[in-house]
Amino acid sequence: MKPVPHATSLRRAPVQRRSAERLARILDACADLLDEVGYDDLSTRAVAQRAGVPIGSVYRFFGNKRQMVDALAQRNLERYSERVTQRLRTAGDGGWREAMDAVLDEYLEMKRTAPGFSLVDFGNQIPVGARDTEPNHRVADRLTALLSGYLDREPDEELRRVFLVAVETADTLVHLAFRVASEGDPKIIEEMRQMLRAYLARVLD
Repeated sequence: MKPVPHATSLRRAPVQRRSAERLARILDACADLLDEVGYDDLSTRAVAQRAGVPIGSVYRFFGNKRQMVDALAQRNLERYSERVTQRLRTAGDGGWREAMDAVLDEYLEMKRTAPGFSLVDFGNQIPVGARDTEPNHRVADRLTALLSGYLDREPDEELRRVFLVAVETADTLVHLAFRVASEGDPKIIEEMRQMLRAYLARVLD
């Protein structure tokens, strides 16, 4: 079964498989429509029509389109985490450098291919909630949990701060790379990769 968003983004979390599959169709439709019409012209009615569900099914899960898009962002984070985890399972003993490549490469691949991701990713384009729930903080927390064991480091505040700085830096430069070229300017991406390696070498070596 596809991962569902964290329950806090939903009015009602799905319990039965049929309900979870309906939620997945709603979020798939939301992602497709974001690519087609953008956030401003997105409507819950259009999402219901695209998903092939009654409008009441959308409102069963979400009070408005912003909650729906936040749920999509949370699902993106779950899928991203799964991709990084799978990549690290098959990785060699490359230490933090291999881990950094996995984190960055999987993000870039989703940026290029995942429906709706270029606009929403983990919520960065549409701010949600208070500062401690900002998307880059979510990502830093998730990476701290995912990578601490792989790096044989305690998932402490220092490691989280390191990842938060790296995530904020990468976020800014990835957006620049994709403004310059639709698939991400390779020279800017390489500059970012080298910058992150230099920073992480200072704190992780």
